[in-house]
Amino acid sequence: MQAVILVGGEGTRLRPLTSTVPKPVVPLVDRPFISYMLEWLCSHGIDDVIMSCGFLATSVRNVLGDGSAYGIRLRFVEEPDPRGTAGALKFAESMLDERFLMLNGDVLTDIDLSEQIAQHERTSATATLALVPVDDPSAYGLVHLEDDRSVRDFVEKPSSDRVEGGAAGRRLASRGGRASVSGEYTNLISAGAYVLERKVLELVPPDRNVSIEREVWPQLIGAGLYGFPSESYWLDIGTPARYLQGTFDILEGNVSTAVGERLGDSYMAVSPSADVRGRAIPPAVIEAGAIVAEGAHVGSLVVLGHDVRIGSGSSIERAVILNGTHIGENCTLRDCIIAAGCRIGAGTHIGEGAVLGEGVTIGAGNVIAGGARIFPGVELPDGAIRF
Repeated sequence: MQAVILVGGEGTRLRPLTSTVPKPVVPLVDRPFISYMLEWLCSHGIDDVIMSCGFLATSVRNVLGDGSAYGIRLRFVEEPDPRGTAGALKFAESMLDERFLMLNGDVLTDIDLSEQIAQHERTSATATLALVPVDDPSAYGLVHLEDDRSVRDFVEKPSSDRVEGGAAGRRLASRGGRASVSGEYTNLISAGAYVLERKVLELVPPDRNVSIEREVWPQLIGAGLYGFPSESYWLDIGTPARYLQGTFDILEGNVSTAVGERLGDSYMAVSPSADVRGRAIPPAVIEAGAIVAEGAHVGSLVVLGHDVRIGSGSSIERAVILNGTHIGENCTLRDCIIAAGCRIGAGTHIGEGAVLGEGVTIGAGNVIAGGARIFPGVELPDGAIRF
């Protein structure tokens, strides 16, 4: 079966991580982010994948190749201009089969696609939308279903009195939450995974920006539009906070991925060529060539990329440190993301959702917190910031 993945966005919400690297191939734990989706698709028998690209498409193609590494055929189309979710699909029309999957490339999930396809066939649907429950759906468009799972209507960002139980929480990842579809209430949102019949394309005008959510789905209500409620893991990974949450969920095994097999029962993956003289606490991934000096503390919930160096006396927790970054002595890093090739001077503290772009240099004695974002190549002298 065939799938189309929409990856045309510039990833502005993830900057500065996406300032130099296209969002689909931003590293997530130990592989490009989009690899999780390709592996998930392959596990459900999808063997032909079309990636609808826009921003830095050549870089995405160079990283992923022809898909043979994932056991699939991988092809690329490049929109000449932004065309929206349905417009991007229409642009790929000549490559599409009679039935195919359409997927939002920002999502980390392990929804049972095989069962979604099976339901689509049982109901003779024109389109079947995967749906997931969230604790606080007030920031999302909600989907109401009839008893037979056909879509009744959509509600855009409802008030709390239209949501089952009100705004019960803030957790964006869903695993084992209960879907509510009783009466007029629902906590189901679109998961960005659709099974479609080719005739859906007849509803999409060519050569312009078209939203499948706003312009196509309403035309299909009562005409073959169904929902597939799932209680699997789901996370839109488009912001730094969710990038960290996705990293932690992968390390803890909250979402089913190939990384979990690598971590095993110890929840620890340390490359044989890493030199860990300090303390490492699982769950964690420490890649080839990484050095953790004596007296340093790494973990839990830490990823150290290739050739990362952690100085003596430094403490790293709930953080991602990407390839080639060097952390000086007596530093503290918490709840932060450090891109590749950074240099962090001794005694510097970084936390509270801070993100450093590629090649940033931070001198000694700085304090960076409060969600600060420092863009690629910036250099700060000793003691320049105490955020």
